[in-house]
Amino acid sequence: MPLSTLIHRASQPCPTLSEQQARVLLDQHYGLAGTLQALGSQQDLNFRLDTGQGRYVLKVCHGSYSAQELEAQHAALGYLRERGVPVPAVQVAASGEQLLSLDIDGQAVRARLLDYIDGQTLTRLKHMESRLMAELGALCARVDQALADFSHPGLTRTLQWDPQHAQALIAHLLPVLAEGPRKARVQSAAAQAQQALAEIQADLPMQAVHLDITDDNAVWQRDADRQWQLQGVIDFGDLLHTWRIADLSVTCAALLHHAEGDPLRILPAVAAYHAVNPLTEAELKALWPLIVARAAVLVLSGEQQVSIDPENQYSRDNLAHEWEIFEVADSVPFALMEAAILQVAGITPPAPDLSTCANLLPASREQAVARVDLGVLSEHFSVGNWEAPGIDQQLLRQHPAPAASLYGEYRLSRTHIDNPQEPQTFALHVELHLTPGSELRAPFAGTWREDVAGSGSLEGGQVTLWLSGMGTGPADGQVIEQGQLLAQSAAIVTVQLCRVPGLRPPAFVVPSRAQAWRVLCPSPAALLGFDCDAAPLSDAQALLARREASFARSQKHYYQQPPQIERGWRNYLIDLQGRSYLDMLNNVAVLGHGHPRMVSEAARQWSLLNTNSRFHYAAIAEFSERLLALAPKGMDRVFLVNSGTEANDLAIRLAWAYSGGRDMLSVLEAYHGWSVAADAVSTSIADNPQALSTRPEWVHPVTAPNTYRGKYRGADSTADYVSDVDSVLEQVDATGRQLAGFICEPVYGNAGGIPLPAGYLEQVYSRVRERGGVCIADEVQVGYGRMGEWFWGFEEQGVVPDIITMAKGMGNGQPLGAVITRREIAEALEAEGYFFSSAGGSPVSCRIGMAVLDVMEEEGLWEKAREVGGYFKARLQALIDEYPLAGAVHGSGFYLGLELVRDPQTLEPATEETAALCNRLRDLGIFMQPTGDYLNILKIKPPMCTTRESVDFFVDSVAKVLSEDL
Repeated sequence: MPLSTLIHRASQPCPTLSEQQARVLLDQHYGLAGTLQALGSQQDLNFRLDTGQGRYVLKVCHGSYSAQELEAQHAALGYLRERGVPVPAVQVAASGEQLLSLDIDGQAVRARLLDYIDGQTLTRLKHMESRLMAELGALCARVDQALADFSHPGLTRTLQWDPQHAQALIAHLLPVLAEGPRKARVQSAAAQAQQALAEIQADLPMQAVHLDITDDNAVWQRDADRQWQLQGVIDFGDLLHTWRIADLSVTCAALLHHAEGDPLRILPAVAAYHAVNPLTEAELKALWPLIVARAAVLVLSGEQQVSIDPENQYSRDNLAHEWEIFEVADSVPFALMEAAILQVAGITPPAPDLSTCANLLPASREQAVARVDLGVLSEHFSVGNWEAPGIDQQLLRQHPAPAASLYGEYRLSRTHIDNPQEPQTFALHVELHLTPGSELRAPFAGTWREDVAGSGSLEGGQVTLWLSGMGTGPADGQVIEQGQLLAQSAAIVTVQLCRVPGLRPPAFVVPSRAQAWRVLCPSPAALLGFDCDAAPLSDAQALLARREASFARSQKHYYQQPPQIERGWRNYLIDLQGRSYLDMLNNVAVLGHGHPRMVSEAARQWSLLNTNSRFHYAAIAEFSERLLALAPKGMDRVFLVNSGTEANDLAIRLAWAYSGGRDMLSVLEAYHGWSVAADAVSTSIADNPQALSTRPEWVHPVTAPNTYRGKYRGADSTADYVSDVDSVLEQVDATGRQLAGFICEPVYGNAGGIPLPAGYLEQVYSRVRERGGVCIADEVQVGYGRMGEWFWGFEEQGVVPDIITMAKGMGNGQPLGAVITRREIAEALEAEGYFFSSAGGSPVSCRIGMAVLDVMEEEGLWEKAREVGGYFKARLQALIDEYPLAGAVHGSGFYLGLELVRDPQTLEPATEETAALCNRLRDLGIFMQPTGDYLNILKIKPPMCTTRESVDFFVDSVAKVLSEDL
């Protein structure tokens, strides 16, 4: 069939068939009736039929369609089902036929009935994770494997979508686009694809292929864990015999719609296909040109179809996605994608042979060249100086010439903050600090191409040398001999190689593209005559394996595949590739990371003395006095320890010693630490799944006063919760044993910072004290000004505890905790023996503790917790009206929790969605983790230096992810 005839047929409107006519057809030929629903399509007319006993798809096409082609589809469906590929079965009509040729009101049509596969396609999925892309690639491989030996006369046909005819089709359809930039880009991209395929297409294996395994033709359903599971493959209308690699090219082209602008995101699909059904090197090289050609065909066919059938909304919607696919496909050099595709298949092209090159810098042979480290861990960077414009060249100039930056280094100066995109940190070039006027000589023969003043390129046989920072260079187009003087240098010269003629490569690229770009832009070391290559980064996966082989696994790490974090600054954590992550959960670093005051204070005190608190030194008295000044009147004794766990453990011992009893009240779903005593009063099943069944007999949990999802709800639930406490106290009273005390976070921390019902602590404290017990306020997480409106959490309840415990932000990361109480309680413990914490209250810890208080006051962090924290909560509250998963916002200041629920009435926890949200936020450059017994609450406890800009970035990112299909 001539291509022009085929295009005309493929571009014709859908058949005309009313719902009533479809009902008559189903009744007469299949004996079926039920509910009909029209389904979208370009050339076919499709109806879903629900009969109550089963679901089917009625497919009706024009009678001009070849019966043999449709019969080939039916044969392939049976062939695939026999080989375990999930595809629909073809239903037989009353006549015994699978394919009906009918005349409906003078309109010749062909009709068939297939099983309907329940589920949904992923076409409109706003974010597709790599796992799904890989599964789609593996599915394509399975189908191709199963069809490898399938043959049928209906496969030999001329099809609009056959990539063997792509160039002819593009040429035929180009006039559908008006003259302008879009048309020029499509024409250019198609020409590049044709050129790339010309030399290898004869080597491409051929077989029967589906040719449309896309997000639109694979059907999925979520399982109980909210993970997408494949249900089946549909739509065999493009089945034919062509290049095998064409099938994967169609799949990958469709995935570009989900690539969020980055074409390298399709690589998991390529890797998964290759693992199941290995591809030849020729196929791997052909893949990207075929994807680009497919993208060009899609937009041109889409424009053609809309011009023919402008009322077809399905076609109009698809056209926007098709243009998006083309834009992504046309955004990167062909050579880059070829290198990346070959790499995921384990093939690395040989490096160019530069052994015969002369030295670009003859003078460097006589002088040692200083290697200047500008990477993430560089000693040249401190106190955020990497944020200063031009810092890299400033640091280079501080070294005597000659000095050089390092090729293949991830530059810290290239990081960016509050930004969801990867930063372009990987250096594909070397910067040289030279004595001005140094000679630059041609390392190989070639042709000089002037770029702009002071820069240009020398095009050789294997590589192109790009230079900038020169004096007057050769004339444009001048032929240069090896060793010939090119120019004299400025103080800073940039050197870069590229293997692709005519391509001006970027100076920096994002880490995810770095390895592919290294193939195109090799190191210039051979031309410079010295080692200018950065040491490779340590293998993060190997390091993680070492951790798990030596570090007890009960000490968990965030994320299954965590980035390696080795630097921090303010409210950001930085990985070795130079990406800055917004830290939204680190309530230990209240001042932020890398604070210069902490550095200087620790260094100075370490240089003087660090010992234990049995020695006499000023810092311990000064720090204790500072803490008591912050405590309620009447509290006059301080214990210094190393952690919140140690503080709570000590508080329980104090309660025992003072009361003479052992029995403690604690709150369900709370967490207080990991020591034997602190763990005993902790009942959070998120931290310990056995918590409710392993409490010792001296621990008496009371109902969690959760006013949002607890046993009693709302602000007026105080009496009910106190009544439950009364019931527990009656049980303790009945034993005749002395009550030791009650430990409780004044703000319900494990649930995301929910305020206790008004008056709750006042009434419970009163009942405990009546029985001779003491009241412990666990302020480890909620205290020290983080709440914004109050310095201590118990201030919100208008009470004063007998014992205050604290830790977390006291030392901004230095192990430091404290217990504050009254003299009589402290001395009750002394009657049982001395208390000693080896490092608790050390000179270094005390000096750091005082410095933290100084900085918090000097930088207004307590006020910032109130002001920025209030803005933060308001922005989170606004999510509730817009996104159904956002159930409630808890807490205040910089102690907040966003609780996710599937149903606002039943409050069913959205546990899996919360985990997915946290993982997705990491992709966007934000660290966040879930909390609560159901792990459905965002644990929002950032450093107190967090800015409004960071708050906006965080909330906007949460909104973005909530708008995606979690």
